[in-house]
Amino acid sequence: MGRAISTVVLAAAMAWAMPATAERAEATHRNQENTVDERAAALVDSMTLEEQIALTASVSGGSLLELGIPLPDFIPEAMRVPKPEGAIGTAGFVPAIERVDFPALHLADASLGLADIGYLRPGQQSTSLPATLSLAATFDPEMAREAGRIIGAEAFAKGVNVMLAGGVNLARELRNGRNFEYLGEDPLLAGLMVSEQIAGIQDHNVASTIKHYALNPQESGRFVYNARIDEAALRESDLLAFEIGIERGKPAAIMCAYNKVNGTYACENEFLLNDVLKGDWGFRGWVMSDWGAVHSLVPSVEAGLDQQSPQDKDYFGGLAEAVRAGEIDRARVRDMAFRIVRSMMAVGALEHRASPGGAIDKEAHSARAQALAEAGMVLLKNDGILPLAAETKSIAVIGRHADKGVPIGGGSSQVIPWGGVYRDAPGANPLSALLAPSYGLSSPLEALRAALPDADIVFDDGSDAVRAAAVAAKADLVVVYAVKPEMEGIDHADFSLPYGQDAMIDAVATANPRTVVVLQTGNPVAMPWLDKVGAVLEAWFSGQRGGQAMAAILTGASSPQGRLPITFPASAEQLPHKAVVGYDPAKQRPLGIGVEYDPFPIDYVEGSDIGYRWFDRTDAEPLFPFGFGLTYTSFDYDGLAFRGGEGLSVQARITNTGAREGTEVAQLYVAPPGRTHRLAGWAKVTLKPGESRQVTIDAHPWLLLSYDDEAGQWVRPRGEYRFFVGKSAGEPMLTGSAVLTAATQDRAR
Repeated sequence: MGRAISTVVLAAAMAWAMPATAERAEATHRNQENTVDERAAALVDSMTLEEQIALTASVSGGSLLELGIPLPDFIPEAMRVPKPEGAIGTAGFVPAIERVDFPALHLADASLGLADIGYLRPGQQSTSLPATLSLAATFDPEMAREAGRIIGAEAFAKGVNVMLAGGVNLARELRNGRNFEYLGEDPLLAGLMVSEQIAGIQDHNVASTIKHYALNPQESGRFVYNARIDEAALRESDLLAFEIGIERGKPAAIMCAYNKVNGTYACENEFLLNDVLKGDWGFRGWVMSDWGAVHSLVPSVEAGLDQQSPQDKDYFGGLAEAVRAGEIDRARVRDMAFRIVRSMMAVGALEHRASPGGAIDKEAHSARAQALAEAGMVLLKNDGILPLAAETKSIAVIGRHADKGVPIGGGSSQVIPWGGVYRDAPGANPLSALLAPSYGLSSPLEALRAALPDADIVFDDGSDAVRAAAVAAKADLVVVYAVKPEMEGIDHADFSLPYGQDAMIDAVATANPRTVVVLQTGNPVAMPWLDKVGAVLEAWFSGQRGGQAMAAILTGASSPQGRLPITFPASAEQLPHKAVVGYDPAKQRPLGIGVEYDPFPIDYVEGSDIGYRWFDRTDAEPLFPFGFGLTYTSFDYDGLAFRGGEGLSVQARITNTGAREGTEVAQLYVAPPGRTHRLAGWAKVTLKPGESRQVTIDAHPWLLLSYDDEAGQWVRPRGEYRFFVGKSAGEPMLTGSAVLTAATQDRAR
C-alpha cells in the first residue's frame, strides 16, 4: 500500500485564480453564510435586551458540592455554588431562552476527549484520546480530523454543544505543564492540525473553541504575567498558528487567555481582539474568556470580549446598567449576542440539538484511539533491540504503575476513560485524590503479556533501583515504562524524570544493556542514561488503550511513524530562558487554584524563532531535533527538483531501502533571506520494501512571508530562499535554493 499526504496551499492565502468548481463551491458557501446571517439576525432581533445579555455570561455547569465533603479554603466561590437547574455538569452553562427557542449552552473541556476531572459529572466516562502533543506527532491532518470527530460525536451524545477544545499555544516553554494539551512548537503544524480537530468536532453539530489567545505558554504566574514581544514576531509565530487554525477550521469561538500581552490583559486587549482577530482576520465567531480571566466590564466589551466565563466577580452582571448609562452601545450588545447565535447556527447546533443519552460506539472509538496512539509514538533510539523478537524467553517489565495503567494528563482537560482510573493518591482525602496523577486502566504489563504469550514476563515497580537492577540482570531483555505526570497549574523545574527514575534506569541498564525505555511524558525529558540503553520510545500519554498501543509498537505489530512536534534540548542552557520565568516550587498546585503571584514580565527574546528555529539561530545541537523519528526500515532521498518564482514547489523521490513496510515524513524547511529555516510543508508516505514514490511539497505561501512592522503588512522580499528536504529540522537530505519574486499581501478579510 502506498499512501502520500502532502500539505496543501490555502487558496485564500494567495490571489491565484480558482477553477470553476472551486468558484462554485465558494459561491455556495457564501450563500449558506448569508442564510445563516439572516436567520441569526432575525432570532437575535426578536430577543429583548435582557435576553441578549443573558447569552453574554456563562455560569459553572457543575459543582464541587456534589462531592459531599468539606471544601478547603482555597476553593473559589464560583466552585462552591449549587449546580444550576437545567445544567448537566459541565465547565460552563448558559440557560436556554425558551421564548425564542434558543437552546441552553453546555460548555465542556477539552482537546483529549469529553473531559471530566471526576466531580462535574460523577460516574461519567468517555474515550480517552492520546495527548494532543501525540496527535501532532502523527503529522497527519486526517488523523486530527478523526480525533475531532470522536470528541464531537461523544459530546453530542452526552448533551454537550460547545467544546472548549482547540488548544494551540506554541511550546515556547518546554517545561510547561500543559504542553501535552497543545500541538508543539511550530505554527504551521499546530495550525493545520488544530484546524482539522476543530472541523471534526463541528462535523457533529458541536461548536468548538480555539484557545488560549494568546502567548499563554506556561502555568507559573499565568494569571498575572505580562508577555512582551514585538508585533512582527507575534504575528509570525503564535498568532500565525491561530490564524491558520481559524482560516481552515472556522471555530465557533475563541477563548482569550489569562495573561497580559504587551501590558494589557488578553481579554481586554484591543489589539488582539478587535484589531487582529475581528479586524484583520474577519473572525465571525464569539470571544469567550478563560475561567476567571476578566478584569473589567466596559474595557473588555469595547476591546471585543463577547462572553464572560464563570468566575467569582460577575463583571458582565452590570452590562444592562452600563447600556442604560450610555457606557456601552446597545448595538454592541446585539453584536455580542449575534456572534453567539450565528456561530451555533453555523455548526447546525439549533437544527440538530445535542441531548444526553445518545448512543456511543465505545469499541470503535477505543480502537481508533489506539490507532491514533500508535501513529503518534516516536522511536528515538534503536540499537536493533526493537521490534521485540517473538521468541524472547524472559522479559523484565519495570515501572511505576505499569501493572495498572497509563498516565493521563491532569487538569481541566482530564478525561475519565471507559473503565475508570487509578489515582496515585494513597491516603488522600477525596478532593486531593481527584487532583492527583491519574492512570487509565490499560496495563502495559498485561498488554505485553498478551502480545508475547510465550515469554516469561516478570514485574517490578522500580521504586528500589537496586532491586530493579537485580530483576533486570536475570532477564533476557528489559522494558522500563517511565512516567512524568503533567497537570494544568504545575510547571517543572527541570527536565528530569520524577520518583528517582533516572537513577533507576541507569542502574537497570548497567545491569542489562538490552533495555528498552518507554517514555510516558507530556514534554521533552533529559536522558542521562541514553548511551546505556538499547532503545527509547516516546509514547506520550497514550489514551484509552495505551498499553495495547505500546505493545503493538514494541513487538512490531505496528510500525513507528511518529515524528517529534517539539525539540528535545540537550540541556536547559540551550534555551532562551534557562529556567521557567517566575517559577516558584511552592506555588505549583493543580489547576493553579488558590495560588497568588506578584505580576512579572516575560520577555520573549527568541521572537518568532521558537524551538528548532532558535536552535538554528544559535547553532546549538539538541538531544533530538524537531521532526525526528526512527522507523523499523530505512529511506533514501534523491531526484530533487524545484520551482521558484511566485511560490516554492519541491519534488523528491523517496525510496524504502529496508526490509519492512514503513512510513516516512519528508519535511520541507525554507529560510527567507536573512531568516532562520522554518517548516513550510511536508509529505507523509507509506512504502513497501523497495518501493519508491515521488512526492511534491508546495511551500505554504504564508511561511514564505515575513511581517513588516513599519508597513503593517506581510512581505515576501525578492531573493534567494534556501531550503532543504529532510527527515527532521536537523537532518537535511536534499538541499537547494530558489529565487522568489517580491510580493506583498494584506490578509485583512
